[in-house]
Amino acid sequence: MSTITLAARDSTTMLRRNLLHARRYPSLTLNLLLTPVMLLLLFVYIFGNTMSGGAGRDAYIAYLVPGILLMTIGSTTIGTAVSVSNDMTEGIIARFRTMAIHRPSVLIGHVLGSVIQAVLSVILVGAVGLAIGFRSTDATALEWLAALGLLVLFALALTWIAVGMGLVSPNAEAASNNAMPLILLPLLSSAFVPLHSMPGWFQPIAQYQPFTPAIETLRGLLLGTAIGNNGWITIAWCLALTALGYRWSTTTFNRDPK
Repeated sequence: MSTITLAARDSTTMLRRNLLHARRYPSLTLNLLLTPVMLLLLFVYIFGNTMSGGAGRDAYIAYLVPGILLMTIGSTTIGTAVSVSNDMTEGIIARFRTMAIHRPSVLIGHVLGSVIQAVLSVILVGAVGLAIGFRSTDATALEWLAALGLLVLFALALTWIAVGMGLVSPNAEAASNNAMPLILLPLLSSAFVPLHSMPGWFQPIAQYQPFTPAIETLRGLLLGTAIGNNGWITIAWCLALTALGYRWSTTTFNRDPK
């Protein structure tokens, strides 16, 4: 059996394992989904008229949903960090190390499973957005496809970072805490209010972090607003985070246990 065939077979097996775990223990995914859904409903129905600046609740829903979708990805990847940490601390990884399997397949299974869960979570949160009034009437089929590609690429990047966080965490609680920036960063972006409404000293922080250009790109694809350089900046962020997370994760995983 060739190396590629072996890697594909073992990665598929590990993917199936992680999806079965997610199906048997859905409480973690559901709990992580509650945060973006509750923020969506809170900002629309409680703060919507105020935050819209007079533009109306419908306009604010259109502005808010793209940011919430990317926040959902950040929330979902916290579960990945916890799952990886559990595998490391419960001894299953030590068992995998003794088996004749393609070693990177253990991480690849986690990554693929997390990306699938992230996309499904985005669909569920997007359905909530549609139910409360979000519409994207001007987006073409190609723009919808590009938006989906952006979400998948962003999920892949954050997942590799979350895997690294899980590998270096001593327990599940630490993994959850270490991954918390993945859900806090959207709160410091343009997800809820435009950059120009923020204090001047804070605008560069919000502008040059990964979530803001991704949110603005998604808004441009779905709502027809100007994208500018945000598309290329988002791709650069995603590629850099993926490379960093992959290097960090594989180096940590391949390190001989003490």
